[in-house]
This record gives sequence, structure tokens and C-alpha cells, in this order.
Amino acid sequence: MKARLPKGMGGGPQNMQAMLKQAQKMQADIEAKKAELEQKEYVVSSGGGMVEVTVLGSHEVKAIGINPEVVDPEDVEMLEDMLVAALNEANRRIDEESEREMDAVSGGLNIPGF
Repeated sequence: MKARLPKGMGGGPQNMQAMLKQAQKMQADIEAKKAELEQKEYVVSSGGGMVEVTVLGSHEVKAIGINPEVVDPEDVEMLEDMLVAALNEANRRIDEESEREMDAVSGGLNIPGF
């Protein structure tokens, strides 16, 4: 007994070549999007704008700005907390946008390593 493929399935070498080309294009698109996202800057503030951090999409901290009014030698802990909050928020935004953008490029496919 011969198995029959549904219409549109199979098709021989031409279909396989088209699938390979499509997969290669998707891989190139994913790599380009990853590079673009790694260079994007995320600027986040905390403490009502008293602390501002700039973080690249690669999670590298590029800059930290501190309003002089918040520098209190008696309360260094508050400044530390504001820095942690701003850095955590920047990293959360990077992860969310990266996931959203990569889903758009990959069509929602879960591709390991990307």
C-alpha cells in the first residue's frame, strides 16, 4: 500500500530547495535583528528621575546619571536601591522587546539559541 501525501505536501527537490532558502533567509533575518537589538540603547530612570541609567540591548551598562540632590552621605542605601531598580527595569525592557522582536522575525517559532 502506498502512502499518499496531502495536496501541497512533498513535491520533491524543488520544495526542499524552497524550504532551505526560506530557512536561510529566516536565520539571516534573526541574526540581523539580534545585532540591531544589541546596539539599541534603553534609558530608564528611578526615584522620580533622580537616577538615570543607559543600558545597551546587550545588557552592557553604558552610563549612569545621578542627580546631585539625591547624594546624601547619610543615606547611601537609598541611592543604591534606586540604581538597582533602574538597572533591573532596563534589563526587563530589553528582554521583553528582544522576545517580541525575535518572535516577529521567526514567526513565533521557538528556535533554540535565538
